[in-house]
Amino acid sequence: MLKAHERCAWAGRDLLYVAYHDHEWGVPQADPTRLFEMLILEGAQAGLSWITILRKRANYWRAFDGFDPTRVARFTPARIERLMADPGIVRNRLKIEGAVRNARRYVELAKETGDVAGWLWQFVGGTPKRNAWKSMREIPVSTPESDAMSRALKKRGFTFVGSTICYSLMQATGMVNDHITTCFRHKEIGSTGRTRRRQIVTASAIAPT
Repeated sequence: MLKAHERCAWAGRDLLYVAYHDHEWGVPQADPTRLFEMLILEGAQAGLSWITILRKRANYWRAFDGFDPTRVARFTPARIERLMADPGIVRNRLKIEGAVRNARRYVELAKETGDVAGWLWQFVGGTPKRNAWKSMREIPVSTPESDAMSRALKKRGFTFVGSTICYSLMQATGMVNDHITTCFRHKEIGSTGRTRRRQIVTASAIAPT
């Protein structure tokens, strides 16, 4: 029998991490803007811890115009320089320029396919893949599906889309359910619909009252 609110070990005790684990990670997401957000954030996380990005998430939301890909795609070199001076985000030029480049490719993909979410979800057959890992050690860092997504995105000119980043994107947006079987969210997410919107969790939303 599962203990009440037994979680994946990676959630730890940080309130922001716990909220992200409990309300977002693994929840199926089909909103194109939210998918773009996670694509940008997962790329920003490369080489860093995810909690670092979560703590800067509100700043990213502001700096990248609510993660509207059409607006980010229009960022000028001057806007990029302002982002480089913004202490609220990761000031890595390659990542910032890559985010703008990815926005342009994302807009092109949306125009070409008419359904960018469907295009991304095709790599898991259009429905969430529910795994049954018993421990964190069993969870892979990449899969043939993430390999295929990575190749397809790179072919279209995206950057910071290696297979490991793509698999993190799949986990975050519920294309795969990688909560371990003893985690209370494993079963809960298994009963949710794929189009449920993720709750945007900020530090203020989970601060103790």
